[in-house]
Amino acid sequence: MPEEAGFPPAKRFRPGCGPPGGRVVMLLTAGGGGGGRRQQSAQAQPAASPYPEAVERQRRSLPIFPARGQLLAQLRNLDSAVLIGETGSGKTTQLPQYLYEGGIGRQGVIAVTQPRRVAAISLAARVSDEKRTELGKLVGYTVRFDDVTSEDTRIKFLTDGMLLREAISDSLLRKYSCVVLDEAHERTVHTDVLFGVVKAAQKRRKELGKLPLKVIVMSATMDVDLFSRYFNGAPVLYLEGRQHPIQVFFTKEPQQDYLHAALVSVFQIHQEAPASQDILVFLTGQEEIEAMSKTCRDIAKHLPDGCPSMLILPLYASLPYAQQLRVFQGAPKGCRKVIISTNIAETSITIAGIKYVVDTGMVKAKKYNPDSGLEVLAVQRVSKTQAWQRTGRAGREDSGVCYRLYTEDEFEKFEKMTVPEIQRCNLASVLLQLLAMRVPDVLTFDFMSKPSPDHIRAAVAQLDLLGALEHKDDQLSLTPVGRKMAAFPLEPRFAKTILLSPKFHCTEEILTIVSLLSVDSVLYNPSSRRDEVQAVRKKFVSSEGDHITLLNIYRTFRSLGGNKDWCRDNFVNSKNMTLVAEVRAQLRDICLKMSMPMVSSRGDVESVRRCLAHSLFMSAAELQPDGSYVTTDTRQPVAIHPSSVLFHCRPACVVYTELLHTSKCYMRGLCVVDADWLYEAAPDYFRRKLRAARD
Repeated sequence: MPEEAGFPPAKRFRPGCGPPGGRVVMLLTAGGGGGGRRQQSAQAQPAASPYPEAVERQRRSLPIFPARGQLLAQLRNLDSAVLIGETGSGKTTQLPQYLYEGGIGRQGVIAVTQPRRVAAISLAARVSDEKRTELGKLVGYTVRFDDVTSEDTRIKFLTDGMLLREAISDSLLRKYSCVVLDEAHERTVHTDVLFGVVKAAQKRRKELGKLPLKVIVMSATMDVDLFSRYFNGAPVLYLEGRQHPIQVFFTKEPQQDYLHAALVSVFQIHQEAPASQDILVFLTGQEEIEAMSKTCRDIAKHLPDGCPSMLILPLYASLPYAQQLRVFQGAPKGCRKVIISTNIAETSITIAGIKYVVDTGMVKAKKYNPDSGLEVLAVQRVSKTQAWQRTGRAGREDSGVCYRLYTEDEFEKFEKMTVPEIQRCNLASVLLQLLAMRVPDVLTFDFMSKPSPDHIRAAVAQLDLLGALEHKDDQLSLTPVGRKMAAFPLEPRFAKTILLSPKFHCTEEILTIVSLLSVDSVLYNPSSRRDEVQAVRKKFVSSEGDHITLLNIYRTFRSLGGNKDWCRDNFVNSKNMTLVAEVRAQLRDICLKMSMPMVSSRGDVESVRRCLAHSLFMSAAELQPDGSYVTTDTRQPVAIHPSSVLFHCRPACVVYTELLHTSKCYMRGLCVVDADWLYEAAPDYFRRKLRAARD
């Protein structure tokens, strides 16, 4: 155990400040933590409560409840509003119910958008329980490849990406009377596009004299001037107070190794705090989390007598569902839960019992470089907004404490808000969607934060290479192939892979591979059992790459009828595998609607690899005489990721589906191809590349 672990946390930390202030247009009276409740006005009380007593008590204890009457009075008269409420105020679960109960938006459906599918599903279930209705009736949800709604649905939780897809067929969003854009501060790429789409729909409906569209932007951050300005000076309503106060401590000195600092902090807290108080630690990814979980378990075995026992629970997206659920269950008496999580626990889910948050201040985020064409996943500092979101996890049920593993000076240098994803991602999907919505000029679309011209040019070039674009009189439009690509809820390159598959007589196989790539990893790879994992996977491994290996695993899964015991024995995530089957069925339906022939290569793997080469030719790499790899596109040095089945091989030419940048640039999701197939796929493109290489 690290020797510093004997010191109480305060020795290495100093108290910090509270959340930043911001412009407030109207302060709503709400319950604050620790100071007793304000008297609730008669106006704030719902008439006869439809809720069971315990649920009603819980609803009334939320900071938003005393403000209910004021909130509805304000929103009734506004076209657009920005609502600020700290994490735990109850805004996400209660506001849609208040709107419905108050008769606001009853002429249509109340949409509540979420950046993540896990949040949309869990919130819909929660609100449905509170309304005592069956999920899918009054309250429902729509996420990619899963629609649990009906004609009776009036409160609909959905991912921002799904509302965007609905806008492709109805740009006025006619079925909705109110759109609540939640977690706006996360600034995901879909949220940012949705801002523009909803704003345009609201304006157009007013011009046409249609039913007005009410837009409510919800955020946990105080930095809202941008949202207010964008929605034509929309009033900002600030919901005062959180449920419980949180103390924030910073380190006195910068930490050289945030993983070591997190480990020390966990054991300092563990030796000082009562066993009933749980700890949540934020790390950046699965490998870090698995390694720290193992170290914590090893140290916990050697703690002195009298120390509580420790239940270490990792949490990340590809963890099997049954293991994810364990974080929500209470720990045995005299035992402390220590949850080690990615930023999935930042906003998407609420875990009961958390008293302490340990924030490393790091996150894994995607960055796209239009010059090199590389979209890499890299570890970086969080923004101040993200740091406050993490802090808020400690005060959901009682007063909490957040230990930040960085100094206050370092914190002051953090970006104020997370750089919007739209300014750091590949825009090919965005461009394809906007063109499918028949946006008159995508290059001048009303983005809240405009992407750089370089990013837009790179997206146009990529869609051009995939055969999706037509250029007429300086205007872009979709080709027939581009329109078909937009019908799939997929990245353009994967949509093109499916559309090419009949030519190579392997549509059934390609549907399987694309479905496997469209969900969180179906493979569970605990680092503590690496040898065991490799031994059981040997029978599926293909020397032709990861895609064919995944295809082999899926075929066995299907032939055994989705056997859960088989999944456990082979370290396969059964919930994600079942989702793959559902995704595949929906993609197949889209193909059938297009009258595509459903053909199978019947074991001919070469035709599958040729099809992948023809659609992923922009993501190819060649072996160099010194044994290294460079990308054929930008001559970027890359390496095969250790998780790939090709890690110990040196094929002459590969295509890949992802680049991950850690200590160096790694390729993940590889398939062995012939260089000739790449040239066949795009001869002009490769001739240009060869000329550029010679110059």
